[in-house]
Amino acid sequence: MPQLVELDTFNTDSGNLTVFEKIIPGTIKRVFYIYGAGETQRGGHRHHKTWNALICIHGNCRIYSNDGTKEEYFTLDNPVSCLILEPKDWHIMDSFSEDAILLVLSNEYYDKADYIDEPYAMKQILSQ
Repeated sequence: MPQLVELDTFNTDSGNLTVFEKIIPGTIKRVFYIYGAGETQRGGHRHHKTWNALICIHGNCRIYSNDGTKEEYFTLDNPVSCLILEPKDWHIMDSFSEDAILLVLSNEYYDKADYIDEPYAMKQILSQ
């Protein structure tokens, strides 16, 4: 299951510094961000080997995850909160605020063969 962690953050009079290190296995090989998504759904897949770390650095969004056993919703609305997705975590990102910027860090380069688009059987859970 995904793990929601709080990143180390240092607050001073001259601003805040949030650090991302030693959070996912291996080296960060790919970084991208999603913005201007509105109410559209993004994601809709899981991976064979890629771990992802999601940080909503501005605004907020919602993440649905299903690992084949448990399903859960997460709201990312603070740039110090980081959602770690294991390869088995099938996920959908949605409900983006107008100003949302979702930063994604991956430990693998993009490889279409690593994507599994078929979801696990979803249970009937209520939206939060």
